[in-house]
Amino acid sequence: MQDSRPVEHVELNTPELLLRPWREEDAADVLAALRDPETAQWNPSAPGLDLAGARAWTRARADWSAGTHASFAVTDPATGVLTGSVSLHRIHGDEGSIGYWTVPSARGRGVATAAVRLVTGWAFGSLGLHRIELCHAVANVASCRVADRAGYPWEGTLRESHRYGDGRRHDEHLHARLATDE
Repeated sequence: MQDSRPVEHVELNTPELLLRPWREEDAADVLAALRDPETAQWNPSAPGLDLAGARAWTRARADWSAGTHASFAVTDPATGVLTGSVSLHRIHGDEGSIGYWTVPSARGRGVATAAVRLVTGWAFGSLGLHRIELCHAVANVASCRVADRAGYPWEGTLRESHRYGDGRRHDEHLHARLATDE
């Protein structure tokens, strides 16, 4: 992928998931999700997030024109209900990073793993990326399971590399996939 080339909006789907660009009307669901204590801990948003802030959040994630990210609402294809989020971000050259969260009712059902796999395949095939990194707090054991199940091998520990929702810097595990991985 060329630097600074806009990423075109796409929808990705499986029989169980529809990944689509964010819409402003998703704001109320986003607000509820980001207020969930577990989501807020591992995916901190602006303090005091309100509905107007959630609308701004969805607008920013829906704008892929800079070519540096592609963010998807993860939904149930039959009902349209929001089940999570997955974002390919820090796209630069042929590399990027991936992040995700799920709403409480979707946890433990493989939603995050399936969404990460789907976006990873798209990023390697359609965007021509070669390497995608996935980082999560060491204490976030569920995210480590997602990384493993989505085929992202563990590469190491980044010491106090990110400030999370509790305001503290946490060690993170670094996982990564290459386009050449099976």
